[in-house]
Amino acid sequence: MLKTLRALLQDENGATAIEYGLIAALVSVAIIAGLTMLGDSLNATFNSVAGKL
Repeated sequence: MLKTLRALLQDENGATAIEYGLIAALVSVAIIAGLTMLGDSLNATFNSVAGKL
């Protein structure tokens, strides 16, 4: 039982998975922010074109 507990405490796979999860979350937030700004720009461009038509 004690060996199993020591092995569990020394295992770093869970910490690595959490770090990868945090990185993925930050990347997805950056992508969402970029697409939101790009969407606003495209909307303004399409409105400008529609107004000129």
